[in-house]
Amino acid sequence: MDTTPAPRRTLLVGFGKLGARLAPRLLNDGAEVFALRRSDGELPAGVVGIRGDLAQPLTAPLPAVDAVVITLPPGAAEHSYRTALGHLRDVLPAMPARTVFVSSTGVFEGSAFTADRPLTEQDEPAAETERSRGLRDGERAAAELFDAVVVRPAGIYGPGREFLLRKVREGAAVDHSRLTNRIHETDLVRTLDLLLRTDDAPRLVHAVDERPAPLGDVVRFLAGELGVAVPPDEASDGPRGFVYDGSLLHSLLGRLDYPTYEEGYAEMIAGSASHPRPGP
Repeated sequence: MDTTPAPRRTLLVGFGKLGARLAPRLLNDGAEVFALRRSDGELPAGVVGIRGDLAQPLTAPLPAVDAVVITLPPGAAEHSYRTALGHLRDVLPAMPARTVFVSSTGVFEGSAFTADRPLTEQDEPAAETERSRGLRDGERAAAELFDAVVVRPAGIYGPGREFLLRKVREGAAVDHSRLTNRIHETDLVRTLDLLLRTDDAPRLVHAVDERPAPLGDVVRFLAGELGVAVPPDEASDGPRGFVYDGSLLHSLLGRLDYPTYEEGYAEMIAGSASHPRPGP
């Protein structure tokens, strides 16, 4: 697969944790980076901020860019993504050569698949929930309006993304049988960076690590690392969730920095231990 230097000018649409980690990689390669977001606030050195809410038409054109990365959260309405992407297209002076749209494996929520095999990029979601329909409509709009590459991460975790660790510390009940997949934020950022630099990028990538697992396996591991009791089982009628095939992603990136949840969470727990929270 052929890779090139970073795009000369990249617009990050929605600037959260992913944008904050992706921007320095592009800047270090001599690129210009713009961040379109709804609010003001501190940005990494070198990133040019642009304030705008794509829920409404923007009144001023955006700068011409070579690439766009879209990490917008789902809106309240089913067609929120399509509305926002239409407003974005209206104020871009030219079509970028590469657009990457970050979706979610949540497009499969409510789908009538069985869990007897991993789902690949060739499986068509049969979206049945409002959230999954909104995500799927966003993917289609990104492809129609921008010929976008779509990335579907599952269970993003990493520093500052500690939801599951908090649940284990609290002893909150979880469904031990639910099938889960995840990707460390570092490997997801590596994926976005690579797709911006790849001439023959695939049109769709499932961003998952090498070890899907029932949630019970994950919380037992976390409880052992934390030295706390295993959270109780919030029993369901049977396994829920899906397993996703990450073969395509792994062929693109090579070895993941965090191939399984064990490496990623162990590092997070060790980091928390070396920086204990202040007392009351």
